[in-house]
Amino acid sequence: MPSPASLVDLENLRHDVDEALRRHLDRLAAEVGFVGAQARALTDELAALLQGGKRLRAAFCYWSYRAHGGSDEPGPERDAAVRAGAALELFQAAALLHDDVMDASDTRRGRPTAHRAFEARHTEAGWAGRADRFGTSAAILLGDLCLVACQRELGEALEPLPSATVRAARELFDAMQSEVIVGQYLDVLVQAEPWGVDPTADEERARTVIRAKSARYSVERPLALGAVLAGAPADRLAQIGAAGMPLGEAFQLRDDVLGVFGDPAVTGKPAGDDLREGKRTVLMARTMAGADDSERALVAAALGDPRLDDDAVGTLRATIVRTGALGAVEELIDTLARSALDRLDSAELAEPGRTVLADLARAAVDRAS
Repeated sequence: MPSPASLVDLENLRHDVDEALRRHLDRLAAEVGFVGAQARALTDELAALLQGGKRLRAAFCYWSYRAHGGSDEPGPERDAAVRAGAALELFQAAALLHDDVMDASDTRRGRPTAHRAFEARHTEAGWAGRADRFGTSAAILLGDLCLVACQRELGEALEPLPSATVRAARELFDAMQSEVIVGQYLDVLVQAEPWGVDPTADEERARTVIRAKSARYSVERPLALGAVLAGAPADRLAQIGAAGMPLGEAFQLRDDVLGVFGDPAVTGKPAGDDLREGKRTVLMARTMAGADDSERALVAAALGDPRLDDDAVGTLRATIVRTGALGAVEELIDTLARSALDRLDSAELAEPGRTVLADLARAAVDRAS
């Protein structure tokens, strides 16, 4: 099976998306520097964060555009599909920056998260006030700057296109942003509400968060955006959306598994970080559902403890496996992925986009990072 990286490289897509991001960052850095030279630290941090992205959202957008009849020839239509991918990457950066603050995460893509990097900058300089407050404030502001940037990138990409296409693309992108913000709130709410008494209800709440916060903006909306940019009619938009939702859910479930069982050298995050952060995922709801009383007490006491050492993480992992939760979530991922692939197979899609989208779907759920 082709690797995610090789799929994103097809038709020079990664290079073109990266070039669009570079142009945007260069202009943004000049604007920020004009306002205040010290604020260039914001765009430096953003450039470092954007270097590590897999560009899967951009790839889903572009290859949906191609699968719905969009041309690979240079021109405003292809340029819009590429730059819409860059806008998706900028929006993801905003979501990651804010998410890392809310989760108090220490690492992202193998390097310190933005709020930790700014906190360290404060400490090293010996500035006044609390370093952690400075770091959090800077990361939130950088996330806000990314939200402005993604809107600008999309707006400029759409300028040469017909007004109906511009309107439809704008509506999709705006709805996606609202969905993610609401999904983030629901995630915060799930972390605050009582948990562990009714695993079935816990799982349903976790899946609601997945659909709102991740599935739509990771897969469903990028697929729909690419189709809109190619001028696809409403019935074909419905077809691609029907494939995007189960695939997006499977994509996030894979992330949840990697957050507990992934190799830190590949994921760029410490082993078991999601356990220390106390993420109330489908994986953990399934663990509670299959646990006996002693195991349930162990999970309830340990989940969310930032002091968990490697031995404690290993004990929790063994419990997740022993209760059958890992196998059950892997089966759910497989079921959702097969549903998505079946729907892609039955959709009206042109080659080579049809084949590449199917390969991207498999790569999104079979990945190791």
